[in-house]
Amino acid sequence: MSKNSMPVHDNSVATSAQKSLAGAMEAPMKRLFAVLAMSSALIVPAHAALEKYTMDAEYTVPQFEVAHLGFSTQHGRFNKTSGKVTLDLAAKLGSVDFIIDTRSLDMGSAAWSSHLSDEGLFNVKKYPSMNFKSDRLIFDGSKVVAAEGHFTMLGVTKPLKVNVVGFQCATNPLNKKSMCAGDISATIKRSEFGLTKYIPAVSDEIKISVPVEAYKD
Repeated sequence: MSKNSMPVHDNSVATSAQKSLAGAMEAPMKRLFAVLAMSSALIVPAHAALEKYTMDAEYTVPQFEVAHLGFSTQHGRFNKTSGKVTLDLAAKLGSVDFIIDTRSLDMGSAAWSSHLSDEGLFNVKKYPSMNFKSDRLIFDGSKVVAAEGHFTMLGVTKPLKVNVVGFQCATNPLNKKSMCAGDISATIKRSEFGLTKYIPAVSDEIKISVPVEAYKD
């Protein structure tokens, strides 16, 4: 066979095959993108419904009460707090992260507040904060009635369930801001957190109440 008779490759055939392959792949890819787009449309609203709130420290002031020497019930409070709440009322989901500044302890008497702040009691220099965290809110219909989480005091963390009454979300008539609020209560044994001094003269059982007001971010 002479050099002039050698076969010549047809580029048009290769190009046509490549176009056919590209066309065959294009349709499944389009269907895949369509499915992903539909999935995103379903997922995004669920996340978008999760609303964030910031607690108003002026109106979120924890109070506690203890039995004193069997004679009276004494009350104290913490004047500085901060906290965040997330809520999805439709999905009945949410979370709470609440921090108490123990250095703001107020017993109504400077001497008594200082005494309870000392080592062996609240020990505020070593433990300047207490914290309650929950990612499980309990609903009755559209209202939050409780929250299950963990409470940390004096460096010890224990499970804690708090009750909620009067929960509601609305617009504050004065400042026109969206808010949610409720009254929180719980009971703990301070001995479980290492705060054992003066038991039983001063009761082991401590009742806690916190009015909470939180504004939508």
